[in-house]
Amino acid sequence: MSFSKLEENKNNFIFNPNNSCNNLYKGACVKIKNSQKTFQVVGINPESKVCWIREWPFALEVNKTFSLEINQITLQTYCSETSNKN
Repeated sequence: MSFSKLEENKNNFIFNPNNSCNNLYKGACVKIKNSQKTFQVVGINPESKVCWIREWPFALEVNKTFSLEINQITLQTYCSETSNKN
């Protein structure tokens, strides 16, 4: 699914880990197992089925990127440009 289509529809869709390398892309926003937060994909290694993510929206002064097995992703979602935090 392209970013423009996701942005236009603003729909979440269930992430299929069996087809992960075809659906996942750098810049995608995702939900992961055991968390209600939104994360952004910053890198992908399809051979080892690992990606690197960071919390979205991110603060420039904080660099908390971590690796995660792609099968831990449960949902791909729209990246809102604003935070709900005040």
